[in-house]
Amino acid sequence: MPKRWVVASVVAGLLVAVGAVVVVLPGRAGETGRAVAAAQVGSATQVGSATETPSSTTTQTTTTTTTTTTVSSSVAPPAEAALAGRIKPGVTREGVATFYDSDGGGACLYDPSPDPLTAAMNWADYDNSNACGAYVLVRAANGTSITVRITNLCPQPCRVGQLDLSAEAFAMLAEPNRGEIPITWELVSPVLSSKIALRYKTGSSQWWCGIQVIDHRNPVARLEVRTSSGWKSLSRTEYNYFLSEDGAGCGGGVAVTDIYGQRLEIAPLAVKPDVVQRTNVQFDQH
Repeated sequence: MPKRWVVASVVAGLLVAVGAVVVVLPGRAGETGRAVAAAQVGSATQVGSATETPSSTTTQTTTTTTTTTTVSSSVAPPAEAALAGRIKPGVTREGVATFYDSDGGGACLYDPSPDPLTAAMNWADYDNSNACGAYVLVRAANGTSITVRITNLCPQPCRVGQLDLSAEAFAMLAEPNRGEIPITWELVSPVLSSKIALRYKTGSSQWWCGIQVIDHRNPVARLEVRTSSGWKSLSRTEYNYFLSEDGAGCGGGVAVTDIYGQRLEIAPLAVKPDVVQRTNVQFDQH
């Protein structure tokens, strides 16, 4: 029977430093334990949370709007080698699957979701949140397979290659009393009916902002904002927001690029903290 989780203090420290509340619950029979979860999420069906210049310790309430904002789409030559993180297209990974009680929220700061097919990615493959929102096809030794969306971090002692599935997802692959099963998994680019949405972080303004990408078919490799001097690439945080700490580009045009090199430009959106603003663009299927 797997041992209870002992979350490394360095992981908790990082999450607390960005204003997230780390929830660590003891494991139970059939589980390796709970994944790291950020309690600073709203009750809508999308995602959000972050650090400062304004305070980020306030509980977030999310509103969804249906603002349509497109602009343009351009596809570069295959760029997986340069843009993909640890999870690369066409590569099958080996590991184990465990499970925990998931509501679809967690370290990626997505809001709780009614979709039960989610998973926490092991700390190595989480890759500074580059895995957030990725869809992976998981196969058990008995031939059963499911597709899950990465919404959380599974910290050490979670092993490289391990996926901590939602309890519902695990039950579709094996009997829960097995607790842990060998699996293989790989990145997929599924059919989606939804379009990409953006959300400004709590405390965002023209002087400082964090931007999150939601409902993207393929992993996001880069986010840029249009400034007076041209496009500026923003740094991604471990809690899945791209930050403009000096306010450059806040409220301006946004460009998001996936790991395949497709770049989508989105017209300027008002800086409305905690509001999910829907676009009418989506990355191509691969």
